[in-house]
Amino acid sequence: MRVPEQESEKRVTNLELFFDLVFVFAITRVTGFLATHETWEGLLQALLLIGALWWAWGAYAWLTNTLDPEEGAVRMAVFGSMAAMLIVGIAVPHAFDVDGLAFGVAYFCVRALHLVLYAIAGRNDPDLQRAVLRIMPSALLGATLLIAAAFFDGTVQLALWTVALAVDYLWLLVGGMRGWRVAPEHFVERHGLIIIIALGESIIAVGIGASELPLDHGTAAAAILGITVVCALWWSYFDWVVYVSQARLADATGTDRAILARDLYSYLHMPMVAGIVLFALGLEVTLAHGGDHLEVIPAVGLAGGLALYFAAHVALRLRTGGGWGHGRPIATVMLLALIPVATMVPALMALALVAAVCAALIAYEALRYPYARAWIRSHRGSFTTEEVRRIAPTRGRGPEQG
Repeated sequence: MRVPEQESEKRVTNLELFFDLVFVFAITRVTGFLATHETWEGLLQALLLIGALWWAWGAYAWLTNTLDPEEGAVRMAVFGSMAAMLIVGIAVPHAFDVDGLAFGVAYFCVRALHLVLYAIAGRNDPDLQRAVLRIMPSALLGATLLIAAAFFDGTVQLALWTVALAVDYLWLLVGGMRGWRVAPEHFVERHGLIIIIALGESIIAVGIGASELPLDHGTAAAAILGITVVCALWWSYFDWVVYVSQARLADATGTDRAILARDLYSYLHMPMVAGIVLFALGLEVTLAHGGDHLEVIPAVGLAGGLALYFAAHVALRLRTGGGWGHGRPIATVMLLALIPVATMVPALMALALVAAVCAALIAYEALRYPYARAWIRSHRGSFTTEEVRRIAPTRGRGPEQG
């Protein structure tokens, strides 16, 4: 069994959790934005908003993985970032019209303060300093393009947003990951907590959707089905995926570890969060209109959001060398197939169908891989890739392979 490296012992701090509250606020505003823009253009705009917010949050997750955010001037700078992120969140509902400039300027401040803090973190680390200098052009250019987008509308505005996010997301592929430091346990814990926070948005959607309705049998049934799906999403991530990912990350070293962290967390966790936000929209509409047929966009949110979430799980497993698997790819395809169905049946029935798919997936994995799941959870990431491979033949293939 691997002895954890000392750098993996770092834990998430209270200030990081405090910072995340502002991110949560911004994410809830995206769901509200989409609820009032149930069009394909609105869906694209919402995804662009999620992409921008996620990249800003992810930048600070990398930052606080490197330095202690609760020390001295760093704490004050983080507070400044929180203030700027709060303005970003407030501007979200009108980020593509009257509050576009406020969103862009505040977002620029969030990204600029991140670079300042990283300069502090890397003052005694030449490799880290060079890594920060490599991302500086993309961070400033992307944020500047969002400011410029505020002066346009329509296709030009969407194009500027798309280019801004493409610059951010693709720059790390071009510039490489040499010089970045990753403490596995802290990094995994931080992203696990943000998944829980995103799932909380779905629970809030249950409350919002039911707030204007009497608590009758239909409302209670929809709430129970909604929380069933949320529990299945939590289970699918925290039952074993989180531990296998941590083990893979801890197995890697140096630049390879940074590349793996980038791929598994900065890239592949974004569609998970986006999928949860989309599902929250579908759930909120379903609670409010359980007896009616869903429109196309809420149907895409209800079933397509879950499909996006599980598709990201499949991609994560492929990236860690676990293969395609069976349960999650099949669940993804079934959920995609339910999108048109959700527009033809009552919303409550559509929710019941997606809940059945999610529950069936969890039951399949729990019954198919009981030994491997128990072994992985009992070791909680303190195992090597080779150890995982050795347990597979003893009780059938492990869940990361099956």
